[in-house]
Amino acid sequence: MDRRKVCVLMVLWAMAHLGSPGYGLRALRRTTGVRRGSAGLSGEDANGVPLRRSKRGWMWNQFFLLEEYTGKDLQYVGKLHSDSDRGDGSVRYVLNGDGAGTIFKIDEKSGDIHATKRLDREEKAYYILHAKAVNRFTNEALEGESEFIIKIHDINDNEPRFTKDPYMARVPEMSDIGTSVIQVTATDADDATYGNSARVVYSILEGQPYFSVDPETGLIKTALPGMDREVKEKYQVVIQAKDMAGQMGGLSGTTTVSITLSDVNDNPPRFNKTLYEFRVSESTELGGSMGVIQAMDADIGENAEMDYRIIGSDGPGMFDIVTNRSTQAGIVVLRKPLDFERKRQYSLRVQVENVHINPRFFSMGPFRDEATIKIIVEDMDEPPVFERASYVMEVKEDAARNTVIGSVSATDPDDKKSLIRYTIDRRTDMDRVFNVHAGNGSVFILRELDREENAWHNISVIATEFNNPRLFSRVPVYIRVLDVNDNAPTFATNYETFVCENAKANQRIQTVSATDPDDPIEGHRFLFHLAQEAAGKANFSVRDNKDNTAWILTRRNSYNSLQKSIYHVPVVISDGAFPQQSSTNTLTIRVCTCDREGNMKLCNAEALTARAGLSTGALVAILLCVIILLMIVVLFAALRRQRKKEPLIISKEDVRDNVVSYNDEGGGEEDTQAFDIGTLRNPEAIEESKQRRDIVPETFFPPVRRPVLPPTRDNNGDVRDFINQRLQDNDSDPTAPPYDSLATYAYEGNGSVAESLSSLESVTTEGDQDYNYLSEWGPRFKKLADMYGGDDSDRDS
Repeated sequence: MDRRKVCVLMVLWAMAHLGSPGYGLRALRRTTGVRRGSAGLSGEDANGVPLRRSKRGWMWNQFFLLEEYTGKDLQYVGKLHSDSDRGDGSVRYVLNGDGAGTIFKIDEKSGDIHATKRLDREEKAYYILHAKAVNRFTNEALEGESEFIIKIHDINDNEPRFTKDPYMARVPEMSDIGTSVIQVTATDADDATYGNSARVVYSILEGQPYFSVDPETGLIKTALPGMDREVKEKYQVVIQAKDMAGQMGGLSGTTTVSITLSDVNDNPPRFNKTLYEFRVSESTELGGSMGVIQAMDADIGENAEMDYRIIGSDGPGMFDIVTNRSTQAGIVVLRKPLDFERKRQYSLRVQVENVHINPRFFSMGPFRDEATIKIIVEDMDEPPVFERASYVMEVKEDAARNTVIGSVSATDPDDKKSLIRYTIDRRTDMDRVFNVHAGNGSVFILRELDREENAWHNISVIATEFNNPRLFSRVPVYIRVLDVNDNAPTFATNYETFVCENAKANQRIQTVSATDPDDPIEGHRFLFHLAQEAAGKANFSVRDNKDNTAWILTRRNSYNSLQKSIYHVPVVISDGAFPQQSSTNTLTIRVCTCDREGNMKLCNAEALTARAGLSTGALVAILLCVIILLMIVVLFAALRRQRKKEPLIISKEDVRDNVVSYNDEGGGEEDTQAFDIGTLRNPEAIEESKQRRDIVPETFFPPVRRPVLPPTRDNNGDVRDFINQRLQDNDSDPTAPPYDSLATYAYEGNGSVAESLSSLESVTTEGDQDYNYLSEWGPRFKKLADMYGGDDSDRDS
């Protein structure tokens, strides 16, 4: 029986049995519950609870609709009915809530509810509606509002979907059967509580026989043992998820799982060949590479890391092997020098082994390999080799030139034994003190030596092959210059010695010592005594203290600085070496005035001055007086020069421009009596003659007045004529100075047709000027007409 018939029965049953007044609003639907009756137990449910048979009841508070309804007619939901509805059309049914008026529509008169759209449970699983009955005319509620639910029955309209696509997974190679790889998950949007629409079952479509999948959990596992990454590394597995518990008609979805076999150390390293042969030059530097060997390992990453080592060699310590971690290659390096003439071939036994070994795969081992390396040494034309790494030679500083002080020796290490030529590196012997015999390597001196100047000489001797001059070597030669007693001792310092006038006999006035640049083996031993020529009439004596010092002693009781202020005492100093060297050193002794305690007060010139009765203060006073007298003489001479005749041209006024300063400010434009400026404006005005201030004229010549030249047609003709006229006046002026001078004039010209509007020029005219014409020039000149126009009475007032 379909759902529509059930709803019709609900309505009929409600109309027949629930139509009594006051029962309330009913949304009617037939239930599927058990019939309630008088009979007793009629069985048990799945949990063992006894079931009672009851009479048929009716549920009114929920409806069910199928999703994705495809019928042509509107899908019938149910019917609302009120006990107050008498069928006369006075009751109106109203529906509110989810989708009311859009998805669900109600017939206001009959209360029938229909769904107007296809519903999708995955979008919304249920709708909550509220219904009430009102009076159509008064719009008053006849009963209280009732709530009911419309649930959407699920259909299998969604296929399972995987959470990822694709999946990425890794599993170690050589894994056992059943090793978990990855778990895939698919979800179904259908209702899991209703039927099998959302019950998903997993299966594998591609990837067999290597992998399997658990149908319930989606866990992918290995299904084949011994999968080797070196054979195949990547696998593509396709997993299907199907709903309806995998039954026919169910919907399905697929995903791809990319599975990569990760590497394990299941392959040992192997050399490509068992014998390696390298040819190297005997001149290879220490630490240099002899050759490279490479073992191959099918594994990758840390599983392919290897260590190389030498397990046997006929040249112990000659070679070593190191591993290049980036390439996993073994590099054979040289630890000791090669010599073709000594040994021409070496044999090494090397071993390679994995660093990280997996105990699980010991049975697949051993994880090491061995090989032989043959190293052949090739001959090279080598430079000469000295017998020693350095040479030390000794020579006395008094040795004669061309004296041989030693020799060096070098040989050609090659089989051909080339001859050797010796030279000195002149960069180490810039003064060319030494030389070397080119054939036998004898070193001799070219110049005299002086140990006190340079006790050591460091030179380099170069040995070169005759057959190949490009091959050479050098050796340092250290030459020590031995001391010879060739220097006489002298005073250790310059002594400043004095003796007091009141000195006593045998009084010590100085202790002297000596120095000698020589360096005797037993040390210095100096002897002091007074020179023989001064011993007879000596005022002082010398006492040798036998400790390389001597005392200078007085031989009388007193000394007089006026008689003799300075004594020179010759002291002979000898050394104790062989041959003995001696020198005479003069000690200067001044006679000074001392106090009772023997402290010096005055010496030499100061003492003489003191004897004359002049003190230092007196000398300073005399010097100041002399300076004052000199200043007076200079001042007197300067005053006499000032009294000489002054020149005609005073230096202050010796200005070639002849500019005269009056310091007169004037009374302004209205002051017409202060200065006659009309002479500057009108060339016809006569200038009064002025005497020149820079000279004193002997005779006076009145200025010559020349007629004014008429103006030319040129606009500046009157100015040019004015300048020419003034130039002629100055040239003919007998009072002019005998040098060029600058004359300045202020001349504006003869005027224009309109003449000047300034009141300055009006001062020079004797008659009154008529300014009445200004009033005829228009309003722009009205101000001037008011100022200068009008009758005389106005101006006088």
